[in-house]
Amino acid sequence: MKQLPGKKCETAASAGPGPVASFARFVVCGGGVGVLSSFAVPLLAVAMPWAVSNAIVTIVSTLLCTELHARLTFAKGRGAGWREHWQSAGSATVAFLATGLAVHVLHLVQPSAGMPTEQLVYLGASGLAGGGRFLVLRLYVFAGRPDRAARPSTRREAASPVLLAA
Repeated sequence: MKQLPGKKCETAASAGPGPVASFARFVVCGGGVGVLSSFAVPLLAVAMPWAVSNAIVTIVSTLLCTELHARLTFAKGRGAGWREHWQSAGSATVAFLATGLAVHVLHLVQPSAGMPTEQLVYLGASGLAGGGRFLVLRLYVFAGRPDRAARPSTRREAASPVLLAA
């Protein structure tokens, strides 16, 4: 890639961290929220059906994780936009179905399963769903979209030769 005089090459910086670094960040951010969620779901399930508890915790943790992933995991230098939140919600829906199905099957197989067994099954399903979710977020949701700060905020600014020359 040829660099113009006086211009910085921003391709590497805007690309974000590599796959290993972003996966490590994904595990720390998403895994940390996931572990906290694994405690929140059964505690809420004392007062409501497990599926409702899982849904509430999934929604809250998805919003939090999407922001963390935009800012830290994939280093976009900004928070997540509506598009990223909706797309992340789609992948979280699949994760919700996977964890719900896993715990449902556990209750069918072992109706008297205790909280430690539920957590083990929940975390196992969450871990598998998380791996797929990482791929979706890295390859699709946060892939190559320019930062908001790098884009003009209005059409008038985009067309203005004075702003473009500055």
